Amino acid sequence: MKNILWLAFNAKYSHTSLAVRYLRQATAEMNVSSNILELTINNYIPDILSEIYEHKPDILGISCYIWNIELVKQVLPLVRKVLPDTVIICGGPEVSYEVTNFMQANPAVDFVVRGEAEETVQELLKAIVIRQEITPDRLLIQPPSAPGLAYRLGDGTVVAGKAVTVLDEDNPRYFTGAFAYIDGEMAEVKEKILYYETSRGCPFSCAYCLSCATKGVRFRPWDMVRQELDFFVRHDVRQVKFVDRTFNASKEHFLPIIQYIKELPASCRTNFHFEIAVDYLDEETISTLQSMPKGRVQLEIGIQTTNPRVLQHISRVNHWEDICRNIKELQKNHNMHIHTDLIIGLPGESMESFGQSFNDLYALKTDMLQLGFLKFLKGSAMMDLVEEFDYKYMDIGPYEVLSNNVLDYGQIRWLHILEQVFELYHNAGRCLKTTDYMIEKFFDGNAFEFYSRFTDYWEQLGNHKRSISARDLYKYLWEFFEKLPVSDVGQRTGPDHRLVMDNLMRFDALTADSGQNRPEFLNWNREKYQAQTAAFWRDKLPEGKGASGIIAGFQFTNWRELNKKYHIEFFEVTVADEVVERRQQGLLFIYTRGVYDRSVELDIF
Repeated sequence: MKNILWLAFNAKYSHTSLAVRYLRQATAEMNVSSNILELTINNYIPDILSEIYEHKPDILGISCYIWNIELVKQVLPLVRKVLPDTVIICGGPEVSYEVTNFMQANPAVDFVVRGEAEETVQELLKAIVIRQEITPDRLLIQPPSAPGLAYRLGDGTVVAGKAVTVLDEDNPRYFTGAFAYIDGEMAEVKEKILYYETSRGCPFSCAYCLSCATKGVRFRPWDMVRQELDFFVRHDVRQVKFVDRTFNASKEHFLPIIQYIKELPASCRTNFHFEIAVDYLDEETISTLQSMPKGRVQLEIGIQTTNPRVLQHISRVNHWEDICRNIKELQKNHNMHIHTDLIIGLPGESMESFGQSFNDLYALKTDMLQLGFLKFLKGSAMMDLVEEFDYKYMDIGPYEVLSNNVLDYGQIRWLHILEQVFELYHNAGRCLKTTDYMIEKFFDGNAFEFYSRFTDYWEQLGNHKRSISARDLYKYLWEFFEKLPVSDVGQRTGPDHRLVMDNLMRFDALTADSGQNRPEFLNWNREKYQAQTAAFWRDKLPEGKGASGIIAGFQFTNWRELNKKYHIEFFEVTVADEVVERRQQGLLFIYTRGVYDRSVELDIF
């Protein structure tokens, strides 16, 4: 029996590979031993080689993506040295284009599967395993019947084949291949991110995306989707991340899915992640999402830019008023995480234009605003814009932009530092109230100007070159506040700004990182109010104001357990309210399973 190993190099340990699981299942009914091996791009290359060798595969299939292609290129010749007879197959978007160049530059590769791989792999393995139509030098004896296969001839010539899609001949609107996951692996992977798709293709043709190279959308039938969602819930998985390019491409398809997810029992802990075009949601869909149990779904919304001219360059249409309205509607019940995206380096997007796009999205107050850098993917329409906009980009993965006709490399480099700062603070949920206060009071509401100035300060300190502890992040923000010119902040050292900043930063510290980072320079006051807090915990306050009246089912056990789940802090201003006013406020911070859940105002004075 032939031994087949499907190899994936994931970006993180918490990720899984959908591709290798599809291929494992595509070969499940063949007389072969078909297994997967998942490593990460951070694994040590000798250890990678050792793990591959331990399996001693007759056939090795490697899934190639933008994040792992350089590692794949380093590993390939080593595998050929230690496993000289192993048939090596590569597939994935990184090798589906410019395939001849790839195979010529990587002689260890015997075959490349182009486009969607399930059917091509089946045909290739039938030729190798069943019909044994392969020479000792790993050359096919007969030309393959699968058009999606690139292979070598005896004289070294590469026959490139073409990228293909998997079509259901009876109904081309659907894709009905085997489900990727199996019961036996779920205990091992259920705490990771499990990728899943209910559609292939995209209704849009954005220039930066590989979906522009394919036409139309194919959907997975609802009865199959329902069974597969049940599978994930039955195995109590942590998160299912849909990789559908635009999940809401067809209401007929997606509405039953979200309605089904909404009706799952309260005991279901699985989170479902979708990427959507938010401007195309209607009232029924928004209402369904608004009524989801808290934490059941999260939405990723790619905006990319708010500049109409830039959108035109990348063949994209955004309906900005609809985007704003629908996001605000989705935020009303605070029941889902909403994540928006911007791309740095788009054609015609100057620093000024990007700053405006940044401010436009920042004003929406979504949970995350991810700043990504334009990548030049093989097969995407961006490759046709390189000369027009004078693009320079990395020749190796991840093929990121280096400069163009409106942003030089120095500006791109600086934007990388800004993105680092923004990730450490805003996207990590740190100092949210503090930074908003600074933006409003000292930068006239211009969030990009604030983060630009803070980035300059960050770079001057050399912080972009070293790892910074979460606790020190508060210190650097405070020092930045204190170093702002008087012309920016007026009486910045006066009692009001310093008082408010101290209060807001204490609130921020207690709501981020499970409340574990409490900078010593802030004016913590739990000891000052020990008498009041002890009375609260021991129910010595008027009826309904003690712990048992605030926390359902509360029973005092011991102080150690209490401090793990709760913290009481007193503030001189109303930090928990939309408008900060000078009034004393006592707050109970509640942590569920070690994570900040909510705060409750107390009446204990």
